[in-house]
Amino acid sequence: MTDPTRDDLPPAASALNTPVNTTTPCAEHATEGAALPRRDFLRVAGLGAGALLAHAVPNAAFAAPSAFRAPPRRPGASHIVVIGAGIWGASTALELCKRGERVTLVDAYGPGNSRATSGDETRGIRSSYGDRTTSGDLWTAWARRAITHWREFDAEHAKDFGTRFFMTTGDVIMRTRDEPFLTKTREFWTQQKVQFEQFNGDEVRKRWPVINADDITIALYEPDAGVARARHATQATAAIAARLGATLVTSRVRPGATVGGKMQYVILEDGSQLQADAFVFACGPWLGKVFPELLGNKIRVPIGTACYYGTPVNDARFSFPNLPSWNFPGVTGWVALPVDNRGFRVRGGIAPPPPPPNAIKEKLPAPPPRPPADPTQSDPDLSVRWASADRLEGSRRLLERRFPLLANAPLLETRSCHYESSINRNFVIDLVPNTTNAWVAGLGQAEGFKFAPIAAQYVTQRVLGDKTDPDLAKAFAMPTESYDQPTGTPGDFEDE
Repeated sequence: MTDPTRDDLPPAASALNTPVNTTTPCAEHATEGAALPRRDFLRVAGLGAGALLAHAVPNAAFAAPSAFRAPPRRPGASHIVVIGAGIWGASTALELCKRGERVTLVDAYGPGNSRATSGDETRGIRSSYGDRTTSGDLWTAWARRAITHWREFDAEHAKDFGTRFFMTTGDVIMRTRDEPFLTKTREFWTQQKVQFEQFNGDEVRKRWPVINADDITIALYEPDAGVARARHATQATAAIAARLGATLVTSRVRPGATVGGKMQYVILEDGSQLQADAFVFACGPWLGKVFPELLGNKIRVPIGTACYYGTPVNDARFSFPNLPSWNFPGVTGWVALPVDNRGFRVRGGIAPPPPPPNAIKEKLPAPPPRPPADPTQSDPDLSVRWASADRLEGSRRLLERRFPLLANAPLLETRSCHYESSINRNFVIDLVPNTTNAWVAGLGQAEGFKFAPIAAQYVTQRVLGDKTDPDLAKAFAMPTESYDQPTGTPGDFEDE
């Protein structure tokens, strides 16, 4: 399937012949008026971008066409280092560049890498947050703003990149009976004048006959929700930030000395020091490793796994735009998307039925306790991302139950990534204790991708000292409680 917007895309830009100045690792801003061939732009926006830039390829290599004119550097601009080039870090770097700041964006592996939380192929963008016991109204409002942002991102950048990043699929939540999650979601949507529909299982079957909704009595449908192409969007955001003047560096980072309440520098893996006026640590699942004493037992980084299944040949019913993203208890997914078409996505699964009673087995001694979790599975540098048989079988049972035409669909690939969770189930956007210029921004709670552009605006306001809502500062404050279990106890979340 082809991208329906590609017919109106412009031809690739002309080649860039700007000389390379290797003596200037941080150009003042991107060169105006030049352009980069589409294939080369996508190349430098990809996994190799950080490595290229770390070896002194200057920002001229990201020279901007008219749509990417860099704003003038403001007088007295601060130098701000953003650690982590996932979607939160890349978006924050972009916002700071738009404000005329000097930005260095550092990542251990590069934007959109396979270890990153935002390194999967796709992420859902919806605003149903009736399950949030605190800040659910805020999450709903921010998610609604995020949906608008992702549409605007495509409107501004899709033609320059030659591809779309967001697909409006709609999102349908299906349940066998009404429940508090649905009730609270309706309440938030009604309060915030969000367009939605509520209907029964008969309507589900009428609209989308490929879904087995035989026991569904209630469904909520958010028509303007959608799905983002996560890895590509992350790489594109970092590339746009670079075109607006940010310097990308590939390196590990650890905090440096704090003097007089100010962090003076961060230390790169080669031992060199990177000095700046302010620092934003948007390191995702690495936050606990960067700040082990501060966050070591206050966050968890379980691994979630998504399965991508091949859709039937010559059958477009399981491809965009013919089916919305969907949500059953504990399981989410969506259609195969155009352009790169990874397949029909399933995250989560259905547990196997309990075994029948067995008189002989009941007389046997209880099985030994499960061995303790492998600590390397809580380390985003060392964890194995291979999907277990249990997860594969659970997602297959979901297909058999809810999408029977896909019961025997071939498994094309799996994607596993760490998610960050705090004990209060909220983001953390707060100062590192005992500093006035070093910030932690993260703990996306398995929902962070969609919020990144809005969170980045807020992070930028905090870093630059703009006046912000004190209730937000309180909601996103550093957690004070700790988990009883060791950090990173394996588990799973309902997916974005």
